[in-house]
Amino acid sequence: MSEPGTLYVVATPIGNLGDITLRALETLKQVDAIAAEDTRHSVGLLRHFGISKPLIAVHEHNEQHSAEALLKRLQAGESIALVTDAGTPAVSDPGAVVVHAVLEAGLKVVPIPGASALITALSASGIVQTGFCFEGFLPASGSQRRKRLELIKAYPSTLILYEAPHRIIECVQDLQTVFGGERLLTIARELTKTFETIHISSLTEAVDWLQADSNQQRGEFVLLIHPAPEVKAEGLDDETQRILKRLLKDLPLKQAVALATDITGHKKNELYEAALALKDAV
Repeated sequence: MSEPGTLYVVATPIGNLGDITLRALETLKQVDAIAAEDTRHSVGLLRHFGISKPLIAVHEHNEQHSAEALLKRLQAGESIALVTDAGTPAVSDPGAVVVHAVLEAGLKVVPIPGASALITALSASGIVQTGFCFEGFLPASGSQRRKRLELIKAYPSTLILYEAPHRIIECVQDLQTVFGGERLLTIARELTKTFETIHISSLTEAVDWLQADSNQQRGEFVLLIHPAPEVKAEGLDDETQRILKRLLKDLPLKQAVALATDITGHKKNELYEAALALKDAV
């Protein structure tokens, strides 16, 4: 049974309805009401599984007001499930404002995990390196988008973005400009749906691939920018390179080189050339 005064954050399928969890179904059946991003969309999901519950609209334009209304209902002892159109609520979708308000009020929030587009895409990308940075949707404006990409391009692990179909080509072109055409990109499109596509190529090839087929410009996109290949300075052992890289993170180039010279015993000129190569690669 659902607990009175509890908000359940319920993940729903991102495409294939068979991906809903048994726990999600039980929760949706037991709660008193369901807060949905688009009630028209959620009706179809609920009807498919034979569930009928009162629906409350909670979307990006009314989330603050809805959070207050939901809070009153929870404080009155109702249990409520929070869902979005697809995937996990509050992750690049409405819901975070509601969850924050409920927690601030000292009430209970229970996550019901399930489908997530970013994790689904990452699992099928073949990227071996662990760790990633999830940026969600970038700014819609081209100049603001490029400015944001400049800020995050030095991140050493995988970068994961969401993008809408009407901006996909412009976004990938900006990625090519900022990250360079040789950087690898995984495009995951329409995950778990009929026309699911997972395409891995360089950024330059990705732009050409998208432009060559208008069908590949449709649907919902997850973009995974692969980590940049590790740059190694020729002639230096791994430990010396590790020390030099670590010093360059916190010190100006000349100071880092001077300190690395004292620590490792390598020639200053050799370390200076290596430091320049490492700096240029960032």
